[in-house]
Amino acid sequence: MRTRIVIVGSGPSGLLLGQLLGTIGVETVILERSSREHVLGRVRAGVLEQGTVELLEEAGAAVRLHAEGLLHAGISLAFGGGLHRLDLTALTGGKHVTVYGQTEVTHDLMDKREAAGLTTVYEAANVALHSFDGEAPYVTYGKDGVGHRIDCDFIAGCDGYHGVSRKSAPGAGAENLRADLSFRLARRAGRSAAGRPRTGLRQP
Repeated sequence: MRTRIVIVGSGPSGLLLGQLLGTIGVETVILERSSREHVLGRVRAGVLEQGTVELLEEAGAAVRLHAEGLLHAGISLAFGGGLHRLDLTALTGGKHVTVYGQTEVTHDLMDKREAAGLTTVYEAANVALHSFDGEAPYVTYGKDGVGHRIDCDFIAGCDGYHGVSRKSAPGAGAENLRADLSFRLARRAGRSAAGRPRTGLRQP
C-alpha cells in the first residue's frame, strides 16, 4: 500500500492534520493503536483557543462546535485570597476561548473523515516507523494477526509524548522542538519590540 502521508495517532491533532491535508487533496492514512471506541472514550480538556477554532473552521469541522460551544471572553484566577479576572478579549484585541470538549472535537473530525471515505486503521499493533527522515520512509504494523506495510512520502507523528513516533526519531524530535521553541521565542521578542502585548511561550 502507498499513500502520501502516514499519520500516527488519531487524537485531535492527527485527525485535524488529516482533515486539513484532505481539503487540499493530499492523501493520508491514519494509524491508531487503540480502538475507535477507546479513542472516543478518552476525556480531555474542554477549552479551545481561538486559533484552534479557526483551524477547525478551515477543516470544515466546526458546525457542531459553533452550535454547542460556549464562548468565554475571559478567565478568572484565584490566588492571594482573591479572585482575579483576566479580560482576554480586551487584552488580545478581540480574541476569546470556546468551551467545547476535545472528545467532541475528536468525534466531529472522525465523522468528517469517515464521510469522506478516508482511511483510518484502528487497533494497529506493533506500529514501526522506518527511514523516518530518509528518502523512502515507510511504516509497518499488524492488524488481526496480519502484517502490513505502507510506503509514503512523509510520516507525521501525532501520537503524543509516549508514542512510537518520538521514540523512533529522538534526535530529530529534540532538534525540531528546539527549533520550534526558538522560532516562537523570536516571534515573541519581535512582537514585544513592536509594542504589542507579549503572550506566554507554550511548548507544542
